[in-house]
Amino acid sequence: MTTMEEHAKAQPDDSEIFAAHEGGKLGVSVTAPLADARALSIAYTPGVAKVCTAIAEEPGLAQRYTWASRVVAVVSDGSAVLGLGDIGASASLPVMEGKSALFKTFGGLDSIPLVLDTNDVDQIVETLVRLRPSFGAVNLEDISAPRCFELERRLVEALDCPVMHDDQHGTAVVTLAALRGAAGVVGKRIGDLRVVIHGAGAAGVACARILAAAGVAEVVVLDSKGVLHLGRDGLTEVKAKLAAETNPRGLTGGLEEALDGADVFLGLSGSTIDERCLARMGADPIVFALSNPDPELHPEIAGRYASVVATGRSDFPNQINNVLAFPGIFRGALDVGARRITDGMNLAAAKAIAAIAEEDLAADRIVPSVLDPRVSVEVARAVAEAAEEDGAIPHQR
Repeated sequence: MTTMEEHAKAQPDDSEIFAAHEGGKLGVSVTAPLADARALSIAYTPGVAKVCTAIAEEPGLAQRYTWASRVVAVVSDGSAVLGLGDIGASASLPVMEGKSALFKTFGGLDSIPLVLDTNDVDQIVETLVRLRPSFGAVNLEDISAPRCFELERRLVEALDCPVMHDDQHGTAVVTLAALRGAAGVVGKRIGDLRVVIHGAGAAGVACARILAAAGVAEVVVLDSKGVLHLGRDGLTEVKAKLAAETNPRGLTGGLEEALDGADVFLGLSGSTIDERCLARMGADPIVFALSNPDPELHPEIAGRYASVVATGRSDFPNQINNVLAFPGIFRGALDVGARRITDGMNLAAAKAIAAIAEEDLAADRIVPSVLDPRVSVEVARAVAEAAEEDGAIPHQR
């Protein structure tokens, strides 16, 4: 039996999936047990009034005497859920519950899933600004482009706490970590790679920018109409800026032209591609087909051309999964009281993930297992150090 067949056999059936989700995947635990009347008088009235009064007199005490500073709000409007599209707030809630479960399991952080029945950026910003006393950070999730760019920017400006759109930056961090591993397997340097990104949505934009920041030699981005370049008409503001930051040789055309001699194909488009395009790539090519639930190419087909293949799925080797990044990123930021998540913090997270993979690097092991307990610890440590270096921590906490 092949490795891929083994992965397929390990996948749960529908009845098991629905049974695990029945009643939701979250609950609330009590950290101060209410076993008797005395405990009740301490945790609630009359004792709680003393804590409330102290916080009213000195608001900074909320950091110590409430859970808010360690709680992440997992926020979505349900407009771009997984590969399912705009399915609405209620239908997106199982994903947000799952994300909260991942925060607790892998980062030791509590979180609150919040699905908002609006796609209006102004309303989402206003809602979260008003809710700010209840949480310590915001993880934006499954919000469609291009609104997601404006929403994240405005929340970073409006809130004095870490804000990150995970579909952008979590994907970018893990992709960079995986690319470091894949480059190591094929004996290439990050600074020599030519990368083609198929997809100019939230993940594609963030991946292009983090790869450029990491020193990748050339990044070329395509949308459904072809290569992004400065001479192309009809580009959105985001795509025009991306065209100016990438494609240094001024390539035009479609995927075949872009992949001619390229080292890396990074698929983030949600669409399938013709396998013959991969034949135009350079020596020892790397293929990351990350669209979910259906990769741009089946890994077995991609493997006919590529030396290293990765997907976003758990039933194939080399899963590029955001859970390697976001629990540790938020944990590190909250551990040191960072007010924002910087590019430097994300680059540090990618390096930390890649460093763990180096210990057991192989063509089918370019990132650590998502179950490796070292990952979130090392990511949090690296992010906390980078937060101090980047000045993301206020002088008075």
